[in-house]
Parts: sequence; structure tokens; C-alpha cells
Amino acid sequence: MDIHTLYYALAVVLILVGIAGVILPALPGLPLVFAGMLLAAWAGDFQQIGWVTLVVLGLLTALSFAVDIFATAMGAQRVGASRKALVGAVLGTFAGLFFMPIGLFVGPFAGALLGELWHGRELRQATKVGLGTWLGIVLGIVLKLGLAFAMVGLFVFAWFF
Repeated sequence: MDIHTLYYALAVVLILVGIAGVILPALPGLPLVFAGMLLAAWAGDFQQIGWVTLVVLGLLTALSFAVDIFATAMGAQRVGASRKALVGAVLGTFAGLFFMPIGLFVGPFAGALLGELWHGRELRQATKVGLGTWLGIVLGIVLKLGLAFAMVGLFVFAWFF
């Protein structure tokens, strides 16, 4: 097997794991997608993918961090979440990984709900905060998936054209 073929195979694995990481919070999604694309560009001696494309892909990766923070904070802020609710949502997300796939949906909500109850809020307000935080996380995932597919589309376009 040619070493370049091995590099390309590893690049594809990084990209696929990165796309899965957009949904699974334990993996750094778009940075892995970018790393796979960078590896593929390097394996091809930057003949198909140049520095302009890589800079744009890097900027889209950086944008994903802003989307992650903004979407979660916006969802939580709109419903008046406490810091404990945000910590609970993060912990609930990680706990949800053990109860896949339902845990990915229930975990952040339950974590934010428990965080708000711990903060001393009544059940109705805590439920509202849990739902708002969860919606923010879902919005972030949807936006990051859009970024991931935009990155893949740009990469494929640059590679072949």
C-alpha cells in the first residue's frame, strides 16, 4: 500500500469522526474535519487544495467555536438560566453519552433542569430553562452540521475544480 493512500484513508477517517463529533460533544467535531482536510491537502502536496482554501476552511472551523458558545448561551440566556444550569447541561450532555442515543437528547435538558433546581428555582422555571438550554444546544448542532457540510463541499469543489 502506498503511503499517500494511507494518508488519504486517515484523512477520510478524521473527517467522518469529526462529523460524528459535531453531534457527540466528547469529540472536537469541526477541528477534526479540518485536520482531515489539512492531512489530505498535505498528502497531495497542496496541488489540489491551496492555502486560500485552507484559510477559508480554518476560518469556518474557528466560526464553529463561536457558534457553539453563542447558540448555547443564547438559548440559556433567553430563558434566564443560571450558571448552575449551564454546568448541569454540560454534565448532562456527557452523562447522556452513556445512554445513547436517547441520552444525547435527554442529558442536556435533564442537566439544565437539575442545575436550576439546585439553584433554588421552582420546577416550572427550571423546566423552562432546561428546554431553552436544550434548544440552544440543538441549534448549535444544526448550525455546526451546516458548517461541516459547507466545509466538505468547499473541499470537494476545490479538489476537483
